[in-house]
Amino acid sequence: MHAVVDWLLQTIGAMGYPGIFLLMAMESSVIPIPSELVMPPAGYLAQQGQMSMVFAILCGTAGSLIGAYANYFAAHYLGRPLIIKYGKYVFITEEKFAKVESFFLKHGEISTFIGRLLPVVRHLISLPAGLAGMNHLKFALYTLLGAGLWVTVLTCIGYVIGSNQELIMKYSHHALFVVLALSSCIVLVYVKLQRRNGAQ
Repeated sequence: MHAVVDWLLQTIGAMGYPGIFLLMAMESSVIPIPSELVMPPAGYLAQQGQMSMVFAILCGTAGSLIGAYANYFAAHYLGRPLIIKYGKYVFITEEKFAKVESFFLKHGEISTFIGRLLPVVRHLISLPAGLAGMNHLKFALYTLLGAGLWVTVLTCIGYVIGSNQELIMKYSHHALFVVLALSSCIVLVYVKLQRRNGAQ
């Protein structure tokens, strides 16, 4: 783990902001590069005066959006036709698929925002968005909001803690629990609002 962090520090230090952008774009797609190992080192380099914290966060967030769009377009142009054509062989009928599309079109904003904050889910949430053909403005907005929040938290952890990997992982996990609690509260409020609107 320490070797990986050292490599990331050297890579980000050598490549600068394009390195952050590229690594976070990979992290946001299906390539398993944990953001917890990318943004804290960028925060540490910012604390050392080798980077601007604001630009590091912007590059990380922009990279996340590009990676998310890679999944979005792959699902939209490749996944949907395959599911419609072959889904019946794995019990995914066109009717069931239409229901999934309808759900995501109705609740895509909250799903995309919360999904960007959750481990594993953040790599996959763009796929149903692409399958459902979610509005691009909404997809980009809620992806940026969710990714920007998570990237900012991780960068701040690196800025405050430094290069101590054990502490970075410890506080990243703490931050994850806080984010999960916050996400749960947001979902509860969203569900209550939806029920209230439905009752009116």
